[in-house]
Amino acid sequence: MSDLLFSHSYYYKLDPKQWKNKTPFPPLGTLYAAALMRKNGFTVDLFDTNLLDSPKAISAKFTSSKPKYLVIYDDGFNYLTKMCLTNMREACFEMISIAKSYNCKIIVCSSDATDHYYNYLEKGADFIIQGEGEITLLELIQHLEEKKDISSINGIVFKNQDGIKVNPKRAVLQNLDDLPLPAWDLVDMNSYKEIWKKSGQEFTLNIATTRGCPYKCNWCAKPIYGNRYNAHSPEYIVNEIAFLQKQFGAKRFWMCDDIFGLKPNWVQEFNIGLKNVPLKISYYIQSRVDLLLKEDTIDALAKSGLEEVWVGAESGSQKILDAMDKGTKVEEIYEATRLLKQKNIRVALFLQFGYLTENQEDIQKTIAMVKDLQPDNIGISVSYPLPGTKFYEKVKDDLRLKANWTDSDDFDMMFKGTYNSNYYRKLQRFVHKEFRKSQGFQNLKNFSFSPEKIKSILKLGYYIPSAFWDRIQLKTLQNER
Repeated sequence: MSDLLFSHSYYYKLDPKQWKNKTPFPPLGTLYAAALMRKNGFTVDLFDTNLLDSPKAISAKFTSSKPKYLVIYDDGFNYLTKMCLTNMREACFEMISIAKSYNCKIIVCSSDATDHYYNYLEKGADFIIQGEGEITLLELIQHLEEKKDISSINGIVFKNQDGIKVNPKRAVLQNLDDLPLPAWDLVDMNSYKEIWKKSGQEFTLNIATTRGCPYKCNWCAKPIYGNRYNAHSPEYIVNEIAFLQKQFGAKRFWMCDDIFGLKPNWVQEFNIGLKNVPLKISYYIQSRVDLLLKEDTIDALAKSGLEEVWVGAESGSQKILDAMDKGTKVEEIYEATRLLKQKNIRVALFLQFGYLTENQEDIQKTIAMVKDLQPDNIGISVSYPLPGTKFYEKVKDDLRLKANWTDSDDFDMMFKGTYNSNYYRKLQRFVHKEFRKSQGFQNLKNFSFSPEKIKSILKLGYYIPSAFWDRIQLKTLQNER
């Protein structure tokens, strides 16, 4: 029997694009919350939805664990939860319904519940935790167990006799090292390893060294950790890596911070900490080009084991970057890419099409940038309105028919952009083909008997005619609205 059954509402199998990748990560945010509650004397269990295809299996957990509380605590470090995909929302509602039949108190902490608390309370949730949730959850459970008044707890939303009460937000936690290591032992790690084997990639675990983002890109929502930026110490993270390596044999990591290594000298101290243990790892990150260009950041990253950087390039048009309040320059994208490649660090670009005022000139500049820079990978999306952003406020009147994607491959334009959804779906495929074409030509120019390069060259036979045909179709779609 456990006091708290923790779960979350992301199901990889309900998101076909992500499940196809076969690279699932444990619910890190959920594990942090479970660890803190256990440290404070509560028994905890985990119903991990990641590798399941239906919420119905949770019934068996209620039968075996008999928890007093179901805590649906979404992993705020997983960017997919910020998108509030409707498949996951419906799965969460079903979990709430099942939990009610077992007379559980239901507490929900997620980006979607923060933005749409009314819907979750209507479906039967007892409390919604808004924003960063560990300390709020601890205070709430302690008050409920001691039968104290909960009405003034910061960070919660609940129903009372007067309707729905929304309490003030709680200040974010500044000293992250106060938190115990995530409750990794609750995860069936062998199940994750089996899925990773099918991906052909080395087994990888996710670590968060920071919370929040101080930058103000006007399309990026921050409902959980906000515009503040707080970091674990390098010592905390080195200790966690040592634990994960010893316990699960993990040597490769996804540093899932919004921005890795922003705090001055953090990366340098992290590198020294790894060497002192010693620990040899590889890892990949998300970052900003302007940050990467500071001091000896790239050099320290390379020495500490960095293998790949996903850069939020977004666009090759300075006009669009400025419209987004991105705060970066196109020339910084070029320079950071050049320096990373010098250190043999793979470069991947996040690209975003469809932002307000984007036209053909802007689109062509982005495609030209991809061809010029020859990144190792690209990820393409269309602009996606998230509640609480300036961008959302600009387009919210257009969101009457649809405000969320069903899954991450939905790709619907939910507001009136320059072109329609069919155009941007075709554009996504076209840009990927142009990217693969440029890779193939580059490999042909620098020929070697690498199986990967030979495969890339042979695929030119597909990508050249296919991209040509896509270009013709895009011309037609430009005239559709």
